[in-house]
Order: sequence, then C-alpha cells, then structure tokens
Amino acid sequence: MSTPNPIRGETLSVPALGNRLTVQVERAGTGPPVVFFHGAWGLQWDPFLEGLARQYTVYAPRLPGTGTDPNAIYQLDGLWDLVFVVGEVLDSLGVGRAALVGHSFGGMLAAEAAAHWPDLPRRVALIAPLGLWSADRPIANWMAVLHQQDLIKLLFLDPASPAVGWAFPTASDPQEQALLQARRVWAMGCSGKFWWPIPDRGLSKRLHRVRAPTLLVWGKQDAVVPASYAQDFARAIPHARTVLVEGANHFPHLERLDTVLPTILDFLQ
Repeated sequence: MSTPNPIRGETLSVPALGNRLTVQVERAGTGPPVVFFHGAWGLQWDPFLEGLARQYTVYAPRLPGTGTDPNAIYQLDGLWDLVFVVGEVLDSLGVGRAALVGHSFGGMLAAEAAAHWPDLPRRVALIAPLGLWSADRPIANWMAVLHQQDLIKLLFLDPASPAVGWAFPTASDPQEQALLQARRVWAMGCSGKFWWPIPDRGLSKRLHRVRAPTLLVWGKQDAVVPASYAQDFARAIPHARTVLVEGANHFPHLERLDTVLPTILDFLQ
C-alpha cells in the first residue's frame, strides 16, 4: 500500500494582547475546523495531526515562547492571560464552533477554553489532560527529569516505539540536536509557568460548564497522569465518555495511533 503524500501546511502569525504578542499557528488540511493544543514538550507535526488534517482543517497554536520569539512568554503573567490569548486567537482565526483537541498540558488548556466559553466548541477531545490533582495520586514531576532518555522512559511505554521519534525528533548534527533539546527544555519551562508544581488551578470548579460532548482518552499505563483521573474528569463534565487505551503511557495518540486516531475521528464527526 502506498504512503499518502504529506499534507502541506502553513504558519499563520496571529496578533493578540493588543498586538503586544504574536502567536504562531500551524494550519493544514481542509474541512471543518479542529484546534489542537500541544503538550508541554512543544508542537511537532506528527502522524496524529497528519491524520486529523486529512479530514479537517487543523489549527495548532504554539504556546507563546515556543514559536519564533522565545521572549513572548514574558507577556503572560498566568493561566488567565493564556486562556484569554487563546480566545483572541480563535476569534482572529474565525474558526467558529471548532472542535477542540488537547494533549496533556494542552488538554488542560482545551478544557479551560471549553469551560470559559461553553458555546465555543462543537466537540472536545482531551488526551491525558492535566488540570486536576489528588494528593494520593500525584502527577509525575517530569520537570525534575534531567536526562532525555529518562524522560522518554517516563512518558512512553516502549522507549523503542516510533512514537518517541515523532514526539521527540532527533538530528544527526550535534549542534542541531543540542538546539532541539534546548527548545524542548524551554517549552517545558514555558508550559510549567501555567501548571507547575501542582496542576490545580481550579479547573475542577469549572468543568461543569463544559457543554460540548467530550471524549477523554487515556493510556491505561499512564505513568505521568494516572488513568484514574479520567473518571474524575468524566464525573465533572456533563456529556463526557472515556476511552482507556491498552498499551499506552502518556502519549496514547502516538503510541496507539492505530486505535486512537480513528476513535477521535469518529467522535469528531
């Protein structure tokens, strides 16, 4: 079977905060809009997004600071600044009632947007989102993991999985590889500004406001955000259902692309 040609996308520069901030947004595909919020490790155009873009127009905003201007993160003082930037960016994109999809930290951000503007999303898919906290089920502190191989062992069920290369691409050139790692660490630092050390910013008090049908996707072997949090989200969101994915850690959409991509595509219809 032949491999389909990659979908060509473009990078949009969207002003926010009264033109004090520019947010880079990757756009690709055709069809109804889907907005994807990336995790704490920065945005990679991976096979999951490629699969979404074959049926939808995918908009993937880069967290301020992880785009072309690393200093952009300093324009934001806290989570609410970021949530309002998301609202301004979606308004500027004119995506209307888009579906929202988010992974990990991006799942928390998608949930905040869906709670703050209940009429905005058509559907919401949250993949192992942050945002809730229970002291008896601590969320792994990946910010304290210094070496990339240890981080990969924490995040992925199989460190040899192709998913690792999709999420954490490498380069043969040492300088380019060092730059990739520096950008990843900086992305972790930028996202940490909004959730670290404990990702409880009161989301549990707002989840009841999410009106859109919501799908929660979790790896059964998630060693970062335990899968039991899926039930906490499901109890708090009125129209939510949960899919637990066997054979996946914290990146179920990449580790089990064969299962999760068609599940989410079906849900978004």
